[in-house]
Amino acid sequence: MSVSVRINQLTVILLSVHLIPTNPVAEQMSLGKSRKRVNPVLHTDPPAPDPIRDTHKYCNYPNLTEHGWEGHSPADYRLLSVHLMIRHGDRFPLYSIPKTKKPAIDCILSEKRKPSHPLLASFISHMALSGRGHWDTSLGSLPRLPNHSTCEMGELTQTGVVQHLKNGDHLRQAYIKRHNLLTADWSPQQLWVETTGKSRTLQSGLAFLFGFLPHFDWSRLTVKLQWSTLFCGSSCECPARNRYLDKEQHRQYRQRTADTELERTYVAMAKTLGVATKNLRAANPVDALLCHFCHSLPFPCSSTQTTSNALDEGACLTLQHFAVIRRQQKNDELERREAGLYRRYAVLAAHPYLNRTATRMERIARGSQTRKGKEEAVFALASAHDVTMAPLLSALGLEGVGFPKFAARLVFELWNSPEVKDKDRKSDRKRGKWLENMFIRVLYNGEDLTFDTAFCRDHNRHSAQPLCPLGNFLSFVRKDMFNIVNATSYQQACHQIVL
Repeated sequence: MSVSVRINQLTVILLSVHLIPTNPVAEQMSLGKSRKRVNPVLHTDPPAPDPIRDTHKYCNYPNLTEHGWEGHSPADYRLLSVHLMIRHGDRFPLYSIPKTKKPAIDCILSEKRKPSHPLLASFISHMALSGRGHWDTSLGSLPRLPNHSTCEMGELTQTGVVQHLKNGDHLRQAYIKRHNLLTADWSPQQLWVETTGKSRTLQSGLAFLFGFLPHFDWSRLTVKLQWSTLFCGSSCECPARNRYLDKEQHRQYRQRTADTELERTYVAMAKTLGVATKNLRAANPVDALLCHFCHSLPFPCSSTQTTSNALDEGACLTLQHFAVIRRQQKNDELERREAGLYRRYAVLAAHPYLNRTATRMERIARGSQTRKGKEEAVFALASAHDVTMAPLLSALGLEGVGFPKFAARLVFELWNSPEVKDKDRKSDRKRGKWLENMFIRVLYNGEDLTFDTAFCRDHNRHSAQPLCPLGNFLSFVRKDMFNIVNATSYQQACHQIVL
């Protein structure tokens, strides 16, 4: 079976586990440094599960103030590079519920409509000049802006654009103003941008860059296509990954069919709308319901024909229906972690992206010792989907953070320390001096989770060096992450027999 078809099945996994399904996957092709504690450890008792509260977090309302730890470091550390993956912003549903009206959302951008952003008007005008940019051929036909008065399926909304203008502006403060990572005369070689072949990821990436870059210049911008939502490039062929996916799908099916409350809820929803239960499930109602919820729109109602041939609103779906589906999804996330099948899938799904990130970091770290580091991209952006970010988080051992919200951001920072005095790091010295002073931080939506990752949980965060050694990350990506599938390399893991 082809890679395209097999990866395509990933959507099935997310229909019942997560908040929102994604489109099937094979795409056509001047502040000083903070001296505060870099890795705050905040431990509080988790609140009782609340599917509605969790959904509010998932919506990621752009009018809320958000603070992040990006760019914070001990004194005298130097930021060498940043590698960022974003999930696209808020979008129109990919599925419609039978016999209901679609959400009434306008996808033509307007700075006069909320939510807005100080950069929105200039962003709209700059996108009209996109012909000056450089694009992989398959991206040339995609619109640079959402452009329908009634949103089309999967189209980025104004909320989604504003989410990433805000993200870009936030990281510009963190990396450009604080660390001067890119100057106004940045060169094309310093920036790497890649996206899948969907307008919502391309437009999200452009919105982010417009907020982030010290000077947005189309002539210096090149956008590359990743044909797969796994961002696996030339390393997508992995039979074992597909077999773990099959097993996880079967586990999900068994869990879902055993949930009697969920079954009763689907039956009640179908009866309310006057459709067959199986047709309602196939329409994946949570996708459309989530859009209504995030945009504060009434939940959909059935359309009934009156004797006057006018359409009246009939019975409506309710927040209680929605809460039951969300509750089942949260329960399934917990069971998924315990079963471990998804984690095995995730390791093989995420490795190609992690390996390219590790390789780029290593080149920059080596080059910084010989002043060749400027030849590498010091800022790399991957504009992706939930089905890209979810396995990446799982592979890193960060499954507890939940499913990626709209406009989620995952950051890998590379740091250079002035010197090393920690006697516990003799093993790094054996690898070469270039690695000795190199460290990595991992942040998710602004929270420093470095010491929650699988590769740095055992590191002594109270040592002379409060960051995680880059060597830990390189060893993890190139060997240690395959321990969970009893292998020592990606190729071995991909082609072994899965029982």
